[in-house]
Amino acid sequence: MSAHLAEEKTVPRMFRAPGRVNLVGEHTDYSGGFCMPAAINFETRIAASLRPDRVLKLHSIDLKETVEVNLDAPLDPLESRKGHWSSYCLGVVWSLREAGFESPGAALSITGDVPLGAGLSSSASLEVATATALLGLGAKTISGPQLAKTCQRAENDYVGAPCGIMDQFISVNGRHGSALVLDTRSLTFELAPIPADLRLVIANSMVKHSVAEGGEYAARRREVEEGTAVLAAYKPSIRELRDATLADLEACSARMSETAYKRCRHVISDSQRVLDGLALLRAGDSAGFGQMLNDAHRSYRDDFEASCAECDLLAELGQVQAGCYGSRLTGGGFGGCTVSLVEAEASELFVETLRERYFKATGIRAQVYLCSTADGAGEVKDLKA
Repeated sequence: MSAHLAEEKTVPRMFRAPGRVNLVGEHTDYSGGFCMPAAINFETRIAASLRPDRVLKLHSIDLKETVEVNLDAPLDPLESRKGHWSSYCLGVVWSLREAGFESPGAALSITGDVPLGAGLSSSASLEVATATALLGLGAKTISGPQLAKTCQRAENDYVGAPCGIMDQFISVNGRHGSALVLDTRSLTFELAPIPADLRLVIANSMVKHSVAEGGEYAARRREVEEGTAVLAAYKPSIRELRDATLADLEACSARMSETAYKRCRHVISDSQRVLDGLALLRAGDSAGFGQMLNDAHRSYRDDFEASCAECDLLAELGQVQAGCYGSRLTGGGFGGCTVSLVEAEASELFVETLRERYFKATGIRAQVYLCSTADGAGEVKDLKA
């Protein structure tokens, strides 16, 4: 029997991994701080089957593209096709190999509905779905934190995007009905309950970014590291920015550039907002949590300078609508999406009004989604689901 026929006769298994929205805690994850992401009901799905040879066949159903690689050949990060969707999959194969797991020959058919370039972690969703599928086909299991770190390494060292651990971690470990408060140093988490009478509304500004291109994202990370180095010299107990207080930052303000000072002020305050937000959600104080989201947007806009005119407008339009507790830019910044916390009974009108007002002001038709929280990655046992 030919390899092609054998492949066709293999019954595929289905694997999935969600995208995410971050409620608060932006650019805190590479500083050892806290963040509060939630897995959402937008995901990557992969139909996967074993092949009898050492070929990995990747087929994007949505893009109608196919890539085949010989798994016996070396995978060199320096030769990766940056910007091409297959790089994220091949990076996972490379990272798993570096961790001691050799991927089997397989055919992966990939589809998904996580908006690309919108700050909802389409890349992490693809990476985690790929890793989950390959591990599943190989009858191999690894811990959630290890899986997240393996996928993060694929994006950092193979694709060349300097992301932190948050995106991959929430895609692996998400919980329906809750956001996670993630300690990015210990990789432990607590559940932050999302009230059943509230909805998360995600509005895509249609201004796209790509962190793999470096640019502004990488510059912000360097600025945070510059400020952290000054703080560490001032107080040796500060190993990461997570260890510094705003009082420490004020004491060192004259020793660092104004830009580094502002970047660090955002990261320190946003990490604290995560802990404050957990307390507010557990106390049922939705109004207080919403006001904190508004504060977080101002910090992201003014101190971290990672917003844009379109996203500022979306946040402002959301904040003044009835039934909205708070609205802010979410994700890596420089375009992408806002997230709003909205009363369920007002959510449909909120979506319609936000879309109309944004179009009237910009001429851009925003994609606006009513979202629910979701579980993390796994195999889909019920293929009708």
